[in-house]
Amino acid sequence: MVTLTEARANRTVKDWVAFFKAAEIPVLRQTAREIAQLQAREDETGARDITRVVINDPLMMFKVLAYANNHRSRHQLQDLVQVEQAIIMMGTGTFFAQIPTVPHVEDVLHEHMSALIDLLKLMIRAHRAGYFSAEFASHLMDLHAEEVRVAASLHDFAEMLMWCFNPDAMGEISQRQDADKTLRSRVVQQEVLGFRLLELQAELVQVFNLPPLLSDLMDEARADLPRVRNVQLAVNLARHSADGWDNAALPDDYKDIAELLHVDVERVKHIVGVPQH
Repeated sequence: MVTLTEARANRTVKDWVAFFKAAEIPVLRQTAREIAQLQAREDETGARDITRVVINDPLMMFKVLAYANNHRSRHQLQDLVQVEQAIIMMGTGTFFAQIPTVPHVEDVLHEHMSALIDLLKLMIRAHRAGYFSAEFASHLMDLHAEEVRVAASLHDFAEMLMWCFNPDAMGEISQRQDADKTLRSRVVQQEVLGFRLLELQAELVQVFNLPPLLSDLMDEARADLPRVRNVQLAVNLARHSADGWDNAALPDDYKDIAELLHVDVERVKHIVGVPQH
């Protein structure tokens, strides 16, 4: 068992993974509230109702998929990548009983207001990336659009966890990058954390038994595969449009998405909801 103080001091992936294995992963207060409302009407609540709430909160999505893949029956051979499928397999009763909706992100970071704001922005961005990814997938007639949605939503989940549990270090990374736009994320992460977030994420996927398909879909080295490209472009678009539609990187994003979807740039703008001037 590794304590939070030790994980912060030792600065290794191994220690953080050991810490996260025993940690209570927080969720948004709004998620907890909506799930409590569904539980109050448990008899008429189905997996789809729960899924609608879970997909708005990447950390809750992480908890659901980790639980489902760690508690598969012997007959259940395939990985559970889709949230609704995972909830159907475990049953709504098990969901309510076994997946805690505490602690709340807002309580964990109540003394770190700026970190909370950065984390909430990241979670909103992740949710938008999931939405974009599912839209692109349906245009490509991908029968498993939910899988790419999950991969895009969880693309940065290690970063979310570190904002929750190591806000000072994450704040320092953010400040350094704001001060020097040329700094590479992986270089600053290595200096401040002692490792890169991608390394932590790869270990967490394994330790929590998340489906290998998720790692594949998040792996930018496989960007020649259309589904991986979909996730990558959705994540980029969500990041570049986070503060509005005038970011200088967006025209390139539209071009790349047009290429992926085999449509023109105007159609892409319509699909992703760029306001008409």
